[in-house]
Amino acid sequence: MSQRLEHILDEVRKYHQDAENARGFVPGVTEIWPSGAVLDEEDRAALVAAALDMRIAAGALSRRFERDFARRLEQRKAHLTNSGSSANLLAMSALTSPLLQDRRLRPGDEVITVAAGFPTTVNPILQNGLVPVFVDVELPTYNTTVDRVAQAIGPRTRAIIMAHTLGNPYAVAEIAQLADEHELLLIEDNCDAVGSTYDGRLTGTFGDLTTVSFYPAHHLTMGEGGCVLTSNLVLARIVESMRDWGRDCWCEPGESDTCHKRFGYQMGTLPDGYDHKYIFSHVGYNLKSTDLQAALGLTQLDKLDRFCAARRHNWRRLREGLDGLPWLILPEATPRSDPSWFGFVLTVEPGAPFGRAALVDFLETRKIGTRRLFAGNLTRHPAYIGREHRISGDLTNSDVVTEHSFWVGVYPGLTDEMIDYVIASVTEFVEDHR
Repeated sequence: MSQRLEHILDEVRKYHQDAENARGFVPGVTEIWPSGAVLDEEDRAALVAAALDMRIAAGALSRRFERDFARRLEQRKAHLTNSGSSANLLAMSALTSPLLQDRRLRPGDEVITVAAGFPTTVNPILQNGLVPVFVDVELPTYNTTVDRVAQAIGPRTRAIIMAHTLGNPYAVAEIAQLADEHELLLIEDNCDAVGSTYDGRLTGTFGDLTTVSFYPAHHLTMGEGGCVLTSNLVLARIVESMRDWGRDCWCEPGESDTCHKRFGYQMGTLPDGYDHKYIFSHVGYNLKSTDLQAALGLTQLDKLDRFCAARRHNWRRLREGLDGLPWLILPEATPRSDPSWFGFVLTVEPGAPFGRAALVDFLETRKIGTRRLFAGNLTRHPAYIGREHRISGDLTNSDVVTEHSFWVGVYPGLTDEMIDYVIASVTEFVEDHR
């Protein structure tokens, strides 16, 4: 690194320190966000260094992050994308590849998912001409159960895709076993749960594919960005092809003839010797990320353990501080799990003397940010009315979530003082309604 660049980055770090030192918490005035990025001076310096190096496309930093992140999440391959939603789209689309032969998903095949989730876990099912099969969740884990999934399996069921809700793992070992017994493919949407474990094993290591988001709300951020991970090398190759326009070539940008037979292929009905860089074996997309994003991801990755510890600490402080309050259903971790929590969900009991809206309004007036448990019951949204789907059992708890649930933040940017203010505010509101 040149002395001039070192000087610039030192000034960037000083700039960051000055900006951060100006901040302080004033109860009722300072916004307490439900989620957000936690960025330090090294993150800012990494972004500036990448910008000065004009890293405007995917390159060496992206490849380095993919290797480091795959190793950290105990997978063989990771492929960066431009968002977590794109990661889900790629993962589901990969299951339709002809390379999977008899296991390939075809239009009309069914994919089991939960009704109370985020749209982009479900949308790729519909976008690939597949049929979502919705199952209900249970309270207070807000995940579905093995029994519900088992009962949803029909003659055309071919796959499962589900998220670990707010970082709380579902019974993923048992569901992975169920999938194996019925020859179903499993995608773990791990976007909210990086660092969570089930039976002492990281979530994201049980399924055929796993997805992660690097949106600012998530455990690590690149601003925008996502990732598809797998230990199945055939699936990894399909994901890479579909991410990169659907091309058959695996050369990195700026490289040529990695296979030493660039003009030695004959595929499809193309003429013999057609340039392999322009042979397309999948109907794909361009969903790549950039080295600017990867530069930020690398410095964020160094802080993952600290971030996960802070999320667990903040969640426990809220859980202990609100324990015993009437009319509130407090969240619980799935048995045998250790969640790296994304948020702290509260459900107002249907028979309470106040409603969710009144409590949320009270918190928002105190600058305490809240969010719904994503879409609630997705089948009630206009986007999905009239779209082909199947419901297994009832969606009673998904409707409870729609009407009565919301969550507050536990992300690492929150201090004990902020968490205690949230506890005091919820407690005051409930006590005033006794």
